[in-house]
Amino acid sequence: MAMGFLGFALFLFLSLDLDQGSPSSASAASSSSTSQNVEITYGTVLKLMHEKTKFRLHSHDVPYGSGSGQQSVTGFPNVDDSNSYWIVRPEPDTSAKQGDTIPSGTIIRLQHMRTRKWLHSHLHASPISGNLEVSCFGGESESDTGDYWRLIIEGSGKTWKQDQKIRLQHVDTGGYLHSHDKKYARIAGGQQEVCGVREKRADNVWLAAEGVYLPVTKRQFSAKYFIMHTYVT
Repeated sequence: MAMGFLGFALFLFLSLDLDQGSPSSASAASSSSTSQNVEITYGTVLKLMHEKTKFRLHSHDVPYGSGSGQQSVTGFPNVDDSNSYWIVRPEPDTSAKQGDTIPSGTIIRLQHMRTRKWLHSHLHASPISGNLEVSCFGGESESDTGDYWRLIIEGSGKTWKQDQKIRLQHVDTGGYLHSHDKKYARIAGGQQEVCGVREKRADNVWLAAEGVYLPVTKRQFSAKYFIMHTYVT
């Protein structure tokens, strides 16, 4: 099991765009211990865990049957599904590079690892609760402001770390990324609705969980390293 996860981590790492060319060397460290003080940087591939229900933010190549008809986004109950991986990306046309830390208040994008589409929201109604629909949209060369989410760290933290509770506020609509125990009965049976809600609630808090965490870039060194972390719930 550990070797399989390590192989998948290596695949994820090699799939990333390296802004500064190929690394001269790389090493992988596997850890299932404490997540304290692990910085989240651009290029990190992670799962976001809904703090209240422990479901993972998830997408798959299944469109909504209502609203926008775009690729659906749900909360997934199992830990080991590869459709729950997201790549942390900056806004386009910024100076941010892979390996840079991410301060609270920064606008980020989340790219779905499997389909390469962006976590997106708009004014369409979500299928179950009628809140703001959250979907996946676009692709490598197609992204707009509907893909922009402001990182808000709960508490006193200044940069995003794995053990911190966060909220993601959609820039265009003001809605917070939200989930709850309202579940789909058919196509995504057993998965719960993910939507946008404009009020701060306990149900719109998330934590970084499993993933391949790229450490802070040391500009003076040519070597790059990455750290694989699991999250113990």
